[in-house]
Amino acid sequence: MNPNPWPQPAQQPGAPSQGDMNLFNSVLRENCPFKFVFGGVTGFALGGVFGIVMSSFEFAGPQLTPQLQELSTREQMKIMLKDMGNRSYSSAKNFAVVAAIFSSSECFIEGYRAKNDIYNGAAAGCFTGGVLAAKGGAKASAFGCAGFAAFSTAIDYWMRHSE
Repeated sequence: MNPNPWPQPAQQPGAPSQGDMNLFNSVLRENCPFKFVFGGVTGFALGGVFGIVMSSFEFAGPQLTPQLQELSTREQMKIMLKDMGNRSYSSAKNFAVVAAIFSSSECFIEGYRAKNDIYNGAAAGCFTGGVLAAKGGAKASAFGCAGFAAFSTAIDYWMRHSE
């Protein structure tokens, strides 16, 4: 007797099976260029949200100068929303760059080492921090490497041991 009383849909000829879809998804998730793009897109989205939230807490926006106070409320809101959008876009771009560099470098390091452990995140964090601070010189790159590696290691350790 069939334990499931509901009829199962018939597999359409030529349609991919569930196993084929799982294989496709796993290959896609392990693809470094895909991780680069996916990291950038999700970083952009999360950075945009973060920028909106943080801009509402910041007081460094357009100050209420006498000229701004003379404007109507609608015009004041327009200026404030434009400033919020600019800050959000800036934050989104920064998050996208960081996420894209980190996720793709971690993927390449993991592929090179053929291991999935905490050291991949540490090395990718060092690489990301060093690249992002490179304009500041060797000392800034070293501090960026150390700081981002420590942060990545702490997050990776917490994620692995919180289960």
